[in-house]
Amino acid sequence: MSYAFHTADVFTDCLHGGNPLAVIPDARGLSDRQMLAITREFNYSESVFVFPPEAKTHTRRVRIYTPAGEIPFAGHPTVGCAFVLASIGEIPLNGEETRVILEEGVGPVPVLIRTKGGKPVFSQLTTVRLPEINDPPPPPETLCEILSLEPSHIVADDMIEPEAVSCGLPFLFIPLKKPEMLSWVKVDFLKWDQALREYWAPEMFVFSTDDWSNIFEGGHISARMFAPGIGITEDPATGSACAALAGFLGLRSEKRNGTVRWTVDQGVDMGRPSRLEMEVDLKRGQLEAIRVGGASVLVSSGTLHIEGEA
Repeated sequence: MSYAFHTADVFTDCLHGGNPLAVIPDARGLSDRQMLAITREFNYSESVFVFPPEAKTHTRRVRIYTPAGEIPFAGHPTVGCAFVLASIGEIPLNGEETRVILEEGVGPVPVLIRTKGGKPVFSQLTTVRLPEINDPPPPPETLCEILSLEPSHIVADDMIEPEAVSCGLPFLFIPLKKPEMLSWVKVDFLKWDQALREYWAPEMFVFSTDDWSNIFEGGHISARMFAPGIGITEDPATGSACAALAGFLGLRSEKRNGTVRWTVDQGVDMGRPSRLEMEVDLKRGQLEAIRVGGASVLVSSGTLHIEGEA
């Protein structure tokens, strides 16, 4: 059996930046075992397998795999898949903006595709779920042991401290006082295994900013993400984490109505700089919507040759 594939760099506007993604635009006939094997062959943080939608009003059904297995939702596969399908003509483009719906494990995910000169250049997802917060994380001292930092490096005050949040996939957010401290992080995976593997949000999103005084009203953020539990030592761009981060910050905003925006730079320490754009809509002080988007570039196209039975 032969299957077409395409790869893209997501959350970047130039080749060899952002987060690589493999997309199989017609995965009908592939088994779970084969999809996992293909994902491990590409060895990207995620690969996407595309199927016809179950609902006629939706665009496609997608299944997302990491090297460790299938997950119900992820940001860079969602926006990257929409970009790739539009780039190869599988999604017809309607003027400057096209809206599609991708069926995922968390439900139908709306995606906006923006075009320039008739070609897709930007895609943005809207989360199906608003922020969920459960059990508190281990104390800062334990987190510092995992990250090879000192407790004084972590922000922990009345407004912000380490907290786990999910908008479909949970992440543990760990704020550091200064952006340069991000480069000091060295994950001790044995200590992570002992302290976080069984926690409801074991994936660590470490972030910082130059202006903590105004961070809840928008601004620029630098970040790194570590997810050993799903086979990702470090991720260069994590849309699902940024969706939850937008909720994490938006819940603390003093803005009553309107939209708050942030930009997130991730992957810099990996040599794959990424830029993610986050937005939250607030109405009467309550979160109404969360969006994450960015640019993508098409990298390669080819054919997979699959042997044996499914």
